[in-house]
Amino acid sequence: MPSERADTPASETAPPPPARPKGLKLLRLALSSRKSACMLGFGIASGLPFALLVGTLNAWLGEVGVPLATIGVLSWIGLAYSFKFLWSPVVDRVKLPGLEALGRRRSWMILCQVMIVFAFGMLVVTDPAAGIGRLALFAFLGAIASATQDIAIDGWRIDQADEDAPIELLSALNQFGYRTASIIGGAVALVMATSLSWPIVYLAMAGLMAVLIVAVTLRAPDTPRPEAGRLYGALAQPGAVLPRYRMLALAVVGVSWIWAIFTILHFMAGLLGAAPAAPGAPPPPSVGDFTKLYGPWIIFATVLVPLGVSAAINWMARRPEYVLQAADPEHGPGRTAANHLYSALVAPLAELSGRLGWGVLSMIGFILTYAICYNIWASFAYPFYLQEMKYTKDEVAFASKIFGIFMTMAGIGLGGYCFAKLGRFPTILLGAVLPPLGNFLYADLAEGAPMIDAFSHALRLDALATWFGSDERMMRLLLAISYENVVTGLALTAFVAYVSSIVSKQYGAIQYALLGSLVSLVGTLGRGWTGEAFDLYGYPTVFRWTAATAILSTAFVAIEWIRVSRNDRRLSRETLH
Repeated sequence: MPSERADTPASETAPPPPARPKGLKLLRLALSSRKSACMLGFGIASGLPFALLVGTLNAWLGEVGVPLATIGVLSWIGLAYSFKFLWSPVVDRVKLPGLEALGRRRSWMILCQVMIVFAFGMLVVTDPAAGIGRLALFAFLGAIASATQDIAIDGWRIDQADEDAPIELLSALNQFGYRTASIIGGAVALVMATSLSWPIVYLAMAGLMAVLIVAVTLRAPDTPRPEAGRLYGALAQPGAVLPRYRMLALAVVGVSWIWAIFTILHFMAGLLGAAPAAPGAPPPPSVGDFTKLYGPWIIFATVLVPLGVSAAINWMARRPEYVLQAADPEHGPGRTAANHLYSALVAPLAELSGRLGWGVLSMIGFILTYAICYNIWASFAYPFYLQEMKYTKDEVAFASKIFGIFMTMAGIGLGGYCFAKLGRFPTILLGAVLPPLGNFLYADLAEGAPMIDAFSHALRLDALATWFGSDERMMRLLLAISYENVVTGLALTAFVAYVSSIVSKQYGAIQYALLGSLVSLVGTLGRGWTGEAFDLYGYPTVFRWTAATAILSTAFVAIEWIRVSRNDRRLSRETLH
C-alpha cells in the first residue's frame, strides 16, 4: 500500500497514525484473513504443476534415458501456458454443469485441480521408457488443466480484492505461494527422488494437490456471477467496426491459431506415439526438419496474421462504410461470446498496432527474441546437470532451486537498481547482452570448466568452498547458476517493465498476457531442434550456437530504442508548440 506523503502537515488534533506491522507480523496479519490465506494456497496450487510438468519431469525422463530430442518435443506442453489467453473468455463466462453451485471461480478451479491430480496419478502408473506417448498425453492434460486453473485463480484474485485484502497484497501472496511451490516441485521433489522412486514422488505431489482442494479451494469465498446482459461496451456503439467484418477478422485469426496448435499437436502425437521403427523402415520424423519447415509458419500464423488482421481492422475503423452508424440492437449469447473472443484475440493487437503504427513490428521482434538464448535450452537443465555433469539430485536441488532462487531475486533487485540509475533502455540492453554470456559459461562447464576454475582461483572462491565443507566441483556449478540467474533476473525485470510501459489501460491485462506469451514462443518451439542438436553435437557446441541469438535480440533492442527515442522527441516538440 502507498505510504503517507512525508511533506503533508499533520493536523494538530489528529491522532498519530498507528505503527505499521512489519516482517513476520505483517505476514501473520495478512494470513489471518481468509482471503489472504486462500490466495497463498492458490499460489501453491498454481506453481506446483508448472514446476513438476515443465521442469522436474525432464529430470525423470533424462534419468530413464529418454533422448534429448524427445524431451525437447515434450517440453512443448509448456505452450499451454503461452496460449491460455485463447480460452480465457470461456473460463470467464461459461457455467459448468453440476459444478456451478460451487461458485463462479471455484467451479473451474476444482475441475482443473481434480484433472491435475488425475494427470499426476496417471504419470505414476506410466513407464516413460516404454510408454512416452502415453506419458506425454497425461502431461499435456495436466498442463492444460494447470493453465486453465491459472485463469480462474487470476480472476478470483481480482474479484476478491477489497480494502481488507488489497490487490497488491493478494498478488504478493500469490507470488510467494508460487515461488514456494517451485521449491516444493523442484528442490524437494529432487531430494525425495534420491531415496524414493519418481512415481512415489509424483504420487506424493498428487496427494498435496488433493489436500489443497479440500483445505483451500472448497473453503475459499467466491463472488456471484454477474447478471447476464449486453457486454458489448464500445463494440456496440456507433463508430465500431461492423459485426460482420469483426466476425471475419475473428475467423481468420481463429483459423490461424487452430492450424498452428493442430500442427504442433499432430507432430507431437506422431513422434511420441510412434512405435519403434522396424529394421529397414524409414526413420521417424526429424524434430529439426519440422522446426525448420513449420516453425516459421507457426510464427507467421500466430503473430503476423493477427497483426495483419489488426491493421485491416484499424483501416476499416477510419472509413464510414465499415463502421456502425447507430448502436447495435442485436442481443444473444452468440453475439456476446463472439464479442468476448474478439476482445481477447483481435482488439488488443488492433489497439497496439493503431497506437504504435509500423513500430509494432520492432516491438514484436524485440519480444519474440529477447529471452530466446535461455528459453531455447531451459528444459534441458536437469538432464545436463544430472546425466551429463553427474551431479547428484541433492546438489542440483540446492544449487538450482534454493541457491538459484536467491540469485534470481538478486538479479531482480539489480534490475530495479539499473532502471533507477541507468534508465529503461540501457537496462533492457544489458538484459539482452548479458544472458548469452551465461551460455558460454555452461559450455565451459561442459568442457571441464577451465575458465570457471581460473576465475574461482583468482578470487579464492575455491578456498572459500573448501572452508564451507564443499569442493571446487560444486563451486563450478554454483558460479554458473549464479551468473545465469542474476542476469536472467535482471532481464526479467527489464522485460516486465518494458511490456508494462507499452500496454494500454483499456486492454492492459489482455495485452500483457498476450505479449508475455510471445516471449517464450520462439524458444519453446526451438527446444525440439535444440534437444536433437544436443544429441548430435554435444552440449558445448550447442550452448555456443544458442548464445549467437544475442545478435538478433540486441539488434531489435537497438531498433526499438531508436523508435522510442524518436517518438519521445516528436512528442516533446508537439508539446512545446
